[in-house]
Amino acid sequence: MFTLVAATLFSAAFMLAIGTIAWMFAAYHDKMVAALLFQPIPQTPQVYHIRVSRPRVTHGLRKVNRPLPVGAIAA
Repeated sequence: MFTLVAATLFSAAFMLAIGTIAWMFAAYHDKMVAALLFQPIPQTPQVYHIRVSRPRVTHGLRKVNRPLPVGAIAA
């Protein structure tokens, strides 16, 4: 008698589990297919634009060490 009750409970639990799996598959079939077919948007790598700025010295502001002319030394 115990075997009959145990087999009945086991069968009922097994059928309930199979029914739950089948119901969840039917209810969420569209979402599962969409998740499997989803392709994420590719992210483009960030490009860093580095501007190297070196201020140029103009000729009027630049100090040049030139030898003095000979006439300037004698005066």
